Amino acid sequence: MLVITAWALPIGALGAVAAWLLQMLIGVVTNAVFYHRWDTSLVAPGATHHAWWLVLLAPIAGGLVVGLMARYGSEKIRGHGMPEAIESILVGGSRVEPKVAGLKPISAAVSIGTGGPFGAEGPIIMTGGAIGSILAQHFRLTADERKTLLVAGAAAGMAATFNSPLAAVLLAVELLLFEWRPRSFVPVVAAVVSGTVVRGMLIGTGPIFPVPHAPVTINWHDDALAVVVGISGALVAYGATRLVYFAEDLFRRLPIHWMWWPAIGGLIIGLGGLVEPRALGVGYDVIDQLLTGHATIDLIIGILVVKTLIWSLSLGSGTSGGVLAPTFMIGGALGAAMGLVFPSVFPGFWAMLGLAAVVGGVMRSPLTGVVFTLELTHAWDALVPLLVASVTAYAVSVLVLKRSVLTEKIARRGLHLSRDYTTDPLETFFAADAMRTGDDAMELARELAARGAHFVVGERDTLRHVAYSFAQHGHPEAAVLAEDGQVLGHIDVQSLLTARLHDLTEATERTQVFRRPLGIGSRVPG
Repeated sequence: MLVITAWALPIGALGAVAAWLLQMLIGVVTNAVFYHRWDTSLVAPGATHHAWWLVLLAPIAGGLVVGLMARYGSEKIRGHGMPEAIESILVGGSRVEPKVAGLKPISAAVSIGTGGPFGAEGPIIMTGGAIGSILAQHFRLTADERKTLLVAGAAAGMAATFNSPLAAVLLAVELLLFEWRPRSFVPVVAAVVSGTVVRGMLIGTGPIFPVPHAPVTINWHDDALAVVVGISGALVAYGATRLVYFAEDLFRRLPIHWMWWPAIGGLIIGLGGLVEPRALGVGYDVIDQLLTGHATIDLIIGILVVKTLIWSLSLGSGTSGGVLAPTFMIGGALGAAMGLVFPSVFPGFWAMLGLAAVVGGVMRSPLTGVVFTLELTHAWDALVPLLVASVTAYAVSVLVLKRSVLTEKIARRGLHLSRDYTTDPLETFFAADAMRTGDDAMELARELAARGAHFVVGERDTLRHVAYSFAQHGHPEAAVLAEDGQVLGHIDVQSLLTARLHDLTEATERTQVFRRPLGIGSRVPG
């Protein structure tokens, strides 16, 4: 663990540098295309008026470039980054091709810089992950160690993009690691800290969207209304997710090569840009207006409708760009719209709740949604209503959607992904709990013990260890020995089902524990 943690530190720093370079590259493309100047600062494509043909054609040209890069460079640059990183972890042994580390940020900069309504965080997750994976491959580490360094680079890039170290760690745990163990958690935190420190040197340490407000008291009815925001966020998440995969299904039916799909997606973006130019690009300026309470009604409605449509439909084309920043903008617009009729708490309060709710619903990461919102704004007073809104959206989303916008893409590639954290019964039962001790079992156990160490397990070995032993040595049974070497019993693959049956019983059997009404006990003789 300590060696991997040491490697995670420079990977985190490199992930922060990659995030900084990507933001500058997006700025270069945006300034060159829409403002005809050389500048690295992030600007909004729709901040000023542009000729209609530029707004319409720039996204189409960007889509053509992305399609060509994917066709003749690497198909791995298609998509929004997170599903590709998850797929690499699940089935690719956490191996990422070196060329992806270069092609992904360039394609994302082209896509976003020409007006694509996407975020930089998905591409930087893939790029930072590629940095960690390439280093791990160079030093011939195990698949688990490669996964840890891949996630470390991805989380560091995310932390550097939004100056949100805790949210980046939570995102890694909720979406990428598939475990919570010291061997992976500690290196990821080390990389995130390293990336955040380097980010502070390059960009600064302040919040991305500071929400100025005096300390306020949030009343119970505000918390109750947060439930309404959460339900609304889940409905927006439902609609957006359905739109993404409705568009993907439509593109798959087209009788043309997928290389041309991003250009068609660019046409959708351009048409939306003619209606609401401020929906184009990453949109950090719009998010800031929403979260600080400076957005007009026209902007709120325009973003809620146009941004949702062009982001969802164009993302289905397979172009390059992230989902988080658009989710922030759509969620902020939803909350700001509800804030028009809800009681005032402080400027941007309801927009914050909408942001957390839509993140919780779209990405199925409720804690990440809460912490992201707090780290982006530093409005710590809003913790409880943010938690209510995000978890409500998560709960409703789970009920109405089988999978999230991220895991649906994984499922469509024929992979199964579980994001439930539960206690594994094989880890909580010992060999002595599941062994058989009858006469026939004891005779068989003594025969196995005589064959050698590969055919014995200890009485205090967990059933998980027993299963690993069976898999490693290629046999389905073993003798169970006490610490002094005495044969205690026989265990086989069938015995492992004991723990699973116990787990199933606890999940399905209903029993009445209290036989009397609560608070009424039997009389104690005196």
